[in-house]
Amino acid sequence: MRKFTLSIACCLLCFMTVQAQNDWIKTQREETAKKIKKDDKDTSTQIWRKGLNLNVNINQGTLTNWAAGGDNFSFSLGSTVYAWAFYKEGRRAWDNVADLAYGYINTTSLGGRKSDDRIDLTSKYGYDIGRHWYVSGLVNLRTQFTNGYLYSSEAPPQLSSKFFAPAYVLLSPGFDYKPVPEFSLFLSPATSRFVFVADDLLSKQGAYGVDTGKYFKYEIGAYLSANYVKTVVKNVTYKGRLDLFSNYLHNPQNIVVFFTNAFELKVNRYISAVLNVDMIYDDNVKVFENKKTGVMGPRLQVKQVIGVGFAAKF
Repeated sequence: MRKFTLSIACCLLCFMTVQAQNDWIKTQREETAKKIKKDDKDTSTQIWRKGLNLNVNINQGTLTNWAAGGDNFSFSLGSTVYAWAFYKEGRRAWDNVADLAYGYINTTSLGGRKSDDRIDLTSKYGYDIGRHWYVSGLVNLRTQFTNGYLYSSEAPPQLSSKFFAPAYVLLSPGFDYKPVPEFSLFLSPATSRFVFVADDLLSKQGAYGVDTGKYFKYEIGAYLSANYVKTVVKNVTYKGRLDLFSNYLHNPQNIVVFFTNAFELKVNRYISAVLNVDMIYDDNVKVFENKKTGVMGPRLQVKQVIGVGFAAKF
């Protein structure tokens, strides 16, 4: 009961902090609006805004009689797709986002393996209740495309994940705060979270927190999602998202963290450089071994990808 009360208190603290910032942000927006003169010819009443960002990065290298050493052949492919469809009419708003990524690398010494893999789909519907607040409902699915393995020099590759193993599904009623177009903060005191492990082998291992032999696990708890997209300087855009989830039913103090960051540097119309840094902490993912103690347990997962290649925006 003490842990439950602590989780509720944290959510209320976040809520009050954001509300306190509301008046300041409103003042800043009003002052900015006074400096911008709207074109009298601009009579756009567009209901849907849609778009797609595509990045494809390819690297290849070969070595022949190279004294400094290295792999004789290397090839890597990285691709990201970020698509969105936003609806706004009157007091109703509906945001839909698809964030997809896949990377592959092949070298002479390591063979072929993936370097990136993500399916992240979000749909959020809200009704404006004033002062930049929306009563909203959110649905999110996060999984991957292909099999994933843990690699060790002492043992053959071990299957650790695959499509829908795991998959995380969120059903979340709550409140969405949108003070400016670049930022939104979604708060929910009662979110249902489903963890799916649709694989017999991983299910028998009790992977990702499901009970041994089971294929899904139900959780309910507090959920927070902050999203920010901003052009930092000319031709440099930052896109960030922070998700926090506290499971009321089991160890609510162990917050599940999903934090993704992407910087894009636009070189010209078709060439860009992309830096992605993702961080995940989930207390139920206990596949990492401490080399000193031999004990398996959770760890902070960090993924960093840099790519330069073709880019297109639609």
